[in-house]
Amino acid sequence: MSESGRIFDDLGDYVAAPRVSDLAVSVDGSRAVVAISEPTADGTKYESALWSIDVNGSAAARRLTWNEGGASGPVFHSSGELLFLRQRSKLDESSAIWSLPTGVGEARVLAARGAGFSGVRAAAESPVFVAVSDVFPSADTDEKDEQIRLLRRDSKIDAVLHAGYPVRYWDHDLGPATPHLYASSSGDVVQRITSSTAAALHEADYDISSDGTFVVTTWTVPGALATSRSVLVRIDVQSGERTVLVDDVDADLGSPAISPDGTSIVFVRESLSTPEDAPRITLQLYSFGDRTVADQAPGWDRWPGDPVWLRDGSGVLVVADDNGRAPIFVIRGGRATKLTDTDSAYSHVHAASDGSIFALEASYAAPPHPVRIDVATGEVQALRLAEELPELPGTFTEIETTAADGRRVRGWLALPDGAAEASKAPLLLWIHGGPLGSWNTWSWRWNPWLLVAKGYAVLLPDPALSTGYGQEFIQRGWGRWGSKPFTDLMAITDAATERTDIDEDRTAAMGGSFGGYMANWIAGHTDRFDAIVTHASLWALDQFGPTTDVAYYWQREMSPEMAVENSPHLYVADIVTPMLVIHGDKDYRVPIGEGLRLWYELLSESGLPADDEGKTDHRLLYFPSENHWVLTPQHARIWYEVVFAFLAEHVLGEAVALPETLG
Repeated sequence: MSESGRIFDDLGDYVAAPRVSDLAVSVDGSRAVVAISEPTADGTKYESALWSIDVNGSAAARRLTWNEGGASGPVFHSSGELLFLRQRSKLDESSAIWSLPTGVGEARVLAARGAGFSGVRAAAESPVFVAVSDVFPSADTDEKDEQIRLLRRDSKIDAVLHAGYPVRYWDHDLGPATPHLYASSSGDVVQRITSSTAAALHEADYDISSDGTFVVTTWTVPGALATSRSVLVRIDVQSGERTVLVDDVDADLGSPAISPDGTSIVFVRESLSTPEDAPRITLQLYSFGDRTVADQAPGWDRWPGDPVWLRDGSGVLVVADDNGRAPIFVIRGGRATKLTDTDSAYSHVHAASDGSIFALEASYAAPPHPVRIDVATGEVQALRLAEELPELPGTFTEIETTAADGRRVRGWLALPDGAAEASKAPLLLWIHGGPLGSWNTWSWRWNPWLLVAKGYAVLLPDPALSTGYGQEFIQRGWGRWGSKPFTDLMAITDAATERTDIDEDRTAAMGGSFGGYMANWIAGHTDRFDAIVTHASLWALDQFGPTTDVAYYWQREMSPEMAVENSPHLYVADIVTPMLVIHGDKDYRVPIGEGLRLWYELLSESGLPADDEGKTDHRLLYFPSENHWVLTPQHARIWYEVVFAFLAEHVLGEAVALPETLG
């Protein structure tokens, strides 16, 4: 990081800045560890190391791991040792489970398989831990599984014969091996405790009881594509016996958390949406004794996530989007009470037996960093990292307006230093993805401060479909993407441009994923903006629905009528604004066909078509090796450089050189 901490003045400093990505806390709260990612020496990828955090906040963080290949997924073992994931050697890229002693000593491999491990969970009061590893369907032993894996590798075979769905996820192909749960209670001996899983444990959420005797996990049950859903099952660690606990035909069930005494579990219930009705998310409790399920906060109009039990079992901590923040709530006695009251969003929440709570806190003022929270007062204490948090190139404030239907629409506005009536800032409307989400936390990938450092005011609104404003606010935009979300965005843009420090004559819009969809929709419905940037965007909804990696999810909302009424591609002839189209070939969530079709139709059918020499004001930035996001440091840098240049040309009227690396 630069000496001044102003990483936003130089993209080299920005992409090199350390990023906290994970947090582990010992059961008694005496130790905490974070994972911090930084670019490798050649600058082509991020690699994480583990750092010990002083839980009292007085000493700076201390680095624990140094090896090539990085270290991730930390979790404390009941012995006090730290378990984490790292490749076994330079020649073996599969992730083994390593153990780092409490005192003096080198890390050692605790468990390893050729297929690697992920998702380690450790029992609080037992030496048992569980993890996930892929197994080929025809392999009845681990030895046979390794034989098949080596055969496919050495023969350079990657063909997969599917009999069901899904077949890929985000940026990787699924199958033929499928996830299984493994457990270990001694040394490096791990045993498979599941069988015949098919895709049942694909992206599973699971927890292990404090005594290590059983696991509760999500389990995907087959069915018609739109009705495929997740249930909750109990798996005995010793015998592998599997019992269905909760099967709700009208909902997906997730994020199970076993109570400290092992008598109950809390979990998140998400109702299956339809073209008419948005999903509803609630926190439920299942009691092993009477096998009943009960809503833990009836009538609470927020969406809880990632439940964590207080160690005395008296309540449950959840995080929920709320009015442009994501506070921690305590749920007990049928009520949800806000614990934190800051302009922040929290994640990776841990409750220790000493009554303290640890989490990662982030906001538009600061990237994720570890904090300790007093459960009685909600007081938040920042814990020290090795480096100071970055200095911002401006300020941020809230902005809101009233939509035509009388609903309040709010957002954040990041302003550059010096913005005033005498020096108005150009406005950049930045639309969030999801579509079910909120602009309420720091993002290294979508960071407004880089544009603020260039002199732009960045508007980060939460239109209809945004979470944190109640179920009705989501329902306003459900199945009507081109209606209320669009008019909300235009209304709050109007409110922003009415400010005396904003230049209404210099504006642009941009977004990624669903935000890219909205950027495309805006392009076909108004010419008010000077430039539009659309990243990984939905273009032709009839094409997108069946080709995305989770088509069954979109099928629940995207009826044929909805796809026609809300598809941006039908308005391509009305697009007269220069567009920068960005897409990665490894994007399976919004497949590359969307970007390619958008690009071709912009050149052939838009109000700014290519001329006789094929030249156009539109641009396509294509990443063959990136996915839905642009994750590698060198490509993230190019992404921003191209965006800067495109906006400078069309919004500021300035010529900015493109990076030499583009050729």
